[in-house]
Amino acid sequence: MKRFIYALSAAATIAVAGSAASAQDNWPKSLTVATASPGGVYAVYGQGLATIISDVVRVPTSTQQTQGPAQNVVVVGTGKALLGMTTMGPAWQGWNGELELAPGTKFTAMRALFPMYRTPFQMITLADSGIDGLADLEGRTVGMGPRGGTGGTFWPVWLEQMGVSVNAQFGPASDQGGQLGDARLDAIIHAGGIPHPMMSEVEATHDANIFGMTAKEVDMIAAANPYVEPFDIPQATYKSLDGDVPTVAMWNIALAHQDVPEDLAYEIVKAVFENHDRLLQTHSSAKETLLSNVSQNQTIPYHPGAIRYFEEQGIEVPQIAD
Repeated sequence: MKRFIYALSAAATIAVAGSAASAQDNWPKSLTVATASPGGVYAVYGQGLATIISDVVRVPTSTQQTQGPAQNVVVVGTGKALLGMTTMGPAWQGWNGELELAPGTKFTAMRALFPMYRTPFQMITLADSGIDGLADLEGRTVGMGPRGGTGGTFWPVWLEQMGVSVNAQFGPASDQGGQLGDARLDAIIHAGGIPHPMMSEVEATHDANIFGMTAKEVDMIAAANPYVEPFDIPQATYKSLDGDVPTVAMWNIALAHQDVPEDLAYEIVKAVFENHDRLLQTHSSAKETLLSNVSQNQTIPYHPGAIRYFEEQGIEVPQIAD
């Protein structure tokens, strides 16, 4: 009788293992996460995400440097990368065919995986520049990060709406930080998670002035952009601050192409939330990568695999038409 029980147990183990293996037959052999240029939070957070997927889900995953959120909408939306990260502004534009990189094209093959964190719009200059606000940028040479990044996409539009004319320069955040220190730029206005590596590096090597928006500027931008919210950068974020800094922010979401198998998407989302401490060790912005923030995405439909995990956790998932 014992032999028979053991045989049944072994058979059941083999069946389960065989079932798991067959479920993964349609998984890609490797994955790529579209991130952004070096010197920003996307590159750091993306590497942490890739490591968790590689270690926990057991699918070798690497990162791909891009120009940032807008390009990632194109890359993931066309399936050139199966995973990526973006902010809600470019996501909304891409979904509705209003993305500057591909006007008229609707990238409806992308699906949301999970909320990441908020990206505030940040402004930094040197203490002796005479710049204390956005109006002071008139006629100055100003870095805005990569052209396809969140800052490079929205700052030119917003400054024009404010009637502020600048000599806009685009490039990787790390490069522009060096250019600010060398006086080749008068200021940098960009968008990125906090604390931002470039901002921290500038204030570690120079007397820096991190300035904010006026209440009128915050209200104007938030009213015109449904994916923007008022945000205060906490004083403790940067050593040169003597108070909270008022600005605006957009939420970031992790994306997947719709063809990513449901069970793989489920395992990725599960791995992220059940290894949140590892992601938090990668960058402190991951403190907002929480199940309670699933509702912050009201633009891109969640992937069925993500929905399955959220519902198992008792999370109400926004109903977004695809």
